[in-house]
Amino acid sequence: MGDAIGTAPERGLDERRLAILAATIADDIERRRYFGAVIAVARHGALGLSRAIGHADGDGRRALNLDSVFSLFSVTKAFTNALVFRAIERGQLALTTRVSAIIPEFCGGVRERITFYHLLTHSSGLPAVFLPRPGMYIDRLPEVIEAIVASLHCEAAPGEKVTYAPMAAHALMGEAVRRLDPAGRSFRELVAEEIFAPLGMRDSAIGVRADLKPRHVVPHFIDPMPITHLGHGDLGPNGAFEEPRAEMPWVGAVSSVPDLFRFAEMLRRGGELDGARLLSPALIEQATHNRTGEQPNELYKALALSRGWEPYPAYIGLGFFLRGQAICPHQFGTLASPRTFGHTGAGSTLFWVDPARDLTFVCLTAGVIDEGANIERFQRLSDLAIAAAH
Repeated sequence: MGDAIGTAPERGLDERRLAILAATIADDIERRRYFGAVIAVARHGALGLSRAIGHADGDGRRALNLDSVFSLFSVTKAFTNALVFRAIERGQLALTTRVSAIIPEFCGGVRERITFYHLLTHSSGLPAVFLPRPGMYIDRLPEVIEAIVASLHCEAAPGEKVTYAPMAAHALMGEAVRRLDPAGRSFRELVAEEIFAPLGMRDSAIGVRADLKPRHVVPHFIDPMPITHLGHGDLGPNGAFEEPRAEMPWVGAVSSVPDLFRFAEMLRRGGELDGARLLSPALIEQATHNRTGEQPNELYKALALSRGWEPYPAYIGLGFFLRGQAICPHQFGTLASPRTFGHTGAGSTLFWVDPARDLTFVCLTAGVIDEGANIERFQRLSDLAIAAAH
C-alpha cells in the first residue's frame, strides 16, 4: 500500500479526480478543521489512492504515516458484528435467539424479549446511552455488563423504534460471543484470533497493544464531548482509549488504514480475503439489506433537527449502516448506490463498500470533530471518491 495515486487504467479510477479528493483533505487541514487524515480508495480491489496527509496532533509536531494507528471508536462495532455472524454460522446462536438465553442475568421486563436481531438493527428499545452508569470506568467488559444488567431497561418495546445504541448493544454482543466460545477466550483474544490474524491485520488490536503505542494517534476532541471515557489506569477524561488491555466491544479497537482496508476488502469479496474465509456470502447478503425501512434513527433525528435538517431514514442492515435511497445528509455521500454499507466512528473514522461500483473507501482522521460537521465532511469526501469511478 504505497503513498501514491495509482494510474493503472484497470482500476477504473480517475487520477485527476482522486487528486482533487486528496487536495480537499489538505485544504481542510490547512483551514484547521481537523489535524490530519489517512485515506485509501480502491476499485476492484486495486488501490487508486493511498495517502497520509497532515499531522497526528494540533501542534503539527508529528506527521501521520500510512501505518499510523488510530482509535476506531464505533468502527469497532463492525468487528463485534463479525464475531456474532461467525457464531451464527457455527450454530451457536441465531438472529432470533434472545439475549437472555446467553446472558441469563439480563432479565426482567420486556428486555427479556430482545433478540440478537434487535441488537444488530438497533431496535432493542434500550436507551441510547454512552455510559450505563454516570462516571464509571468503561475499559473492563465484566464491569460494563454488570452495570447494563443493573441499570438499563427498555424505553420502547423491542422492534418498535430504531435508536442507534452507542454502547449497550455491542457490549452485550461482545459478552455473548465470549460466553459461547468453547475455548473460553476473552473478547480481545477472540477478535485477535478470529478476525485480525486470518486477515493479516498486524497493526490492529482491542486496546492499545504495547508495540502499537508509539504509532497510536491519541484521540483529541476538537469539539468536546459531554461525557468522559474513563479507564482504570486513570489516564485522563478519555483515558480508556489509551488503556493497553481495554475491552470495549463498542469503541475499543485500534487499527491502521491498511489493516482496516483489508477488513473492508474481505466484506467486498463476500467474506473471504487471500484464501481466508471469515464469513459466508449468504450472511453478508442478509446483513446488507435495509432492515429498518423508512424509520428514522431517533438518535440522529435529534442531531438532524439541531442542525436544521429534515430527519431522514436510519437505513440499517444487520450491524452495518447502509446508504439507502433518500437524498439526505449521509457520510457515505449522496452519490453512493443504495446498498453501500459500512460503519463510522465518533467524529473521525469511516469505511464503506459500494458493491454496485466495486469501490472501497477507508478514511481515519486525527482530531475528533462535532458529529454534524463530521457527516458533512465525510459526505463531501465520499462523493469525491465515487465521482472518481468510471
